[in-house]
Amino acid sequence: MAMARKALIGNEALLERLSATFREAGYEGASLALLSEAAGLKRASLYHRFPGGKEQMGLEVLQEAGRWLTAHVLEPLAGEGSPRERIEAMARELDCFYRGGEQACLLNMLSAPIGGSSPFAAAIRQMFEVFVETLARVVSETGCPADVARDRAERGVALIQGSLVLARGLGSTEPFRKTLDALPDELLSDKGECA
Repeated sequence: MAMARKALIGNEALLERLSATFREAGYEGASLALLSEAAGLKRASLYHRFPGGKEQMGLEVLQEAGRWLTAHVLEPLAGEGSPRERIEAMARELDCFYRGGEQACLLNMLSAPIGGSSPFAAAIRQMFEVFVETLARVVSETGCPADVARDRAERGVALIQGSLVLARGLGSTEPFRKTLDALPDELLSDKGECA
């Protein structure tokens, strides 16, 4: 009777490597050769772990990112502390997750162009919607009407995402760091809309 071989790499480490590849190359640019090299596995081993191929790899990486977002951003935002404390904690977690702005956003890199299709479109849309809704609830705790809180939350998420794109384009993490530093004031300062 043949014994099962021990995996050369654990699932968590494998998903981290695949995630890094998708972040760098995007879904379309991440060839199986590139994914195999990043994983340190032969293609046959990669297909053994992911019978659904590249799409399954992308989906599992996205699901892992969703679990991280829930545990490190969404649950703490809904937790204890003042709105400012929770948003500052969120900014610190995002700073770690994106390695200070050095890492591209996985959701962006797995998204299809506007009008295009992506096997991950529904999951990505859901993740962004939940992020915006959770952030809007925190902002509304300061007395902002729901529509203003939602606008601020959308703007906050757009600033985070835009600063990641800008950081990548400029080859500097400064836009991302400045955005995270300004985010609590951007979301919570009274600009006359919540008085």
